[in-house]
Amino acid sequence: MTTALVTAPSRHDVPTTVRLLTAALHRRGIRLFAAIDHGAGARDAGLLLPDEVVLVFGNPAVGTPLMQADPRAGIDLPLRMLVWLQDGGTWVAFRDPQGMVDDFSVAAEAGTLRIVRGLLDQLVDDVTG
Repeated sequence: MTTALVTAPSRHDVPTTVRLLTAALHRRGIRLFAAIDHGAGARDAGLLLPDEVVLVFGNPAVGTPLMQADPRAGIDLPLRMLVWLQDGGTWVAFRDPQGMVDDFSVAAEAGTLRIVRGLLDQLVDDVTG
């Protein structure tokens, strides 16, 4: 099953949106594992790609029980959020973590997945609301 992609417009450009999301993660004590700048990678390869950054983040205390329930959940963890420029606007997207219940044996962790979804919604609200 394909997990739903949740998409929202940002009020800011890509670098500002990434900076605000990074700060929001830090304020919440959530570890940023990586920021992957696809646009910069394309430019380094001599190709054109509008600004596009993936933030990879999480909290091992939250994600580990999901992977203990079903190690395959590790394919969707840590969490990722995409920020990109398209048609003159900045967009933010993430996969709905509640879809993991359909994909993996993590039904016992449905409450945790609802909390994670709430966090992702809060992060998006920080840059869209």
